[in-house]
Amino acid sequence: MSWLKIILIAIPVLAVSVYFGLPRALNLLGLHPHYEIPEFDLAGKRALIITTSQDTLGDTGKATGVFPSEMTVPYYAFLDAGMEVDIASIGGGEIPIEPRTWGWPLATPADYRFKVDTIAMAKLTSSIPISEVDIARYDAIFLSGGWGAAYDFAQSEELAALVTAANADGDVIGSVCHGALGLVNAMDTDGTPLIEGRTVTGVTDAQIDQLGISITPKHPESELRAANANFESGTAFRDIFATHVSVDGNLVTGQNQNSGAEAAHRMLEILAE
Repeated sequence: MSWLKIILIAIPVLAVSVYFGLPRALNLLGLHPHYEIPEFDLAGKRALIITTSQDTLGDTGKATGVFPSEMTVPYYAFLDAGMEVDIASIGGGEIPIEPRTWGWPLATPADYRFKVDTIAMAKLTSSIPISEVDIARYDAIFLSGGWGAAYDFAQSEELAALVTAANADGDVIGSVCHGALGLVNAMDTDGTPLIEGRTVTGVTDAQIDQLGISITPKHPESELRAANANFESGTAFRDIFATHVSVDGNLVTGQNQNSGAEAAHRMLEILAE
């Protein structure tokens, strides 16, 4: 066999191997680890997922938004448990998505499922503004992360008021990654900060440094610690491959993009009690 024939055969074989092998390799390293959520029957309950409306990284011109799996994974965890699920965002309307994570090799099975789900995609393109949310309709709220949330979660008085009201109603409150920034200005029923003295997690300062996004205005670990929360997290050879979930009463927080499934699972457990 000539070298030309060998090369013509080897190139597509190599391409196929990389296409299927790279996502699997990242998964084995700890990115989006497989997590099996048991069956729940929570028909009649409702969940609200809240995302950022920020579509650029400050004045860099680079696109950003919600990290898709931090929205899609909890969305289907709640939906598959029989719950009705709505999606809201800070400003309403079409939700921006972090473009580098919405396809190969970083997209999750939930992302691909979401893309072909016409009902889910309609909720993405016409999200509810948080100013129009009636929190009394919901049993759980979930604050999705993504770099965009660094620009509008902690800065939103409306989001802080919404989380405060959800807590007062006894809702289960969850977050993942940068979504924890939506907790820092919320208040408990006694008028003290919601997360003061509570055990929580979110994306670490180390992961932010490792990803080169220190330009973002709010960093969850720093903000949570400044709010006198008890911050805890997992670690790995790089924090992008770490994961951790904290549960403190009605508050469930996930460290990063690897933690969405477990965080949603722990919320389902509380709702099922």
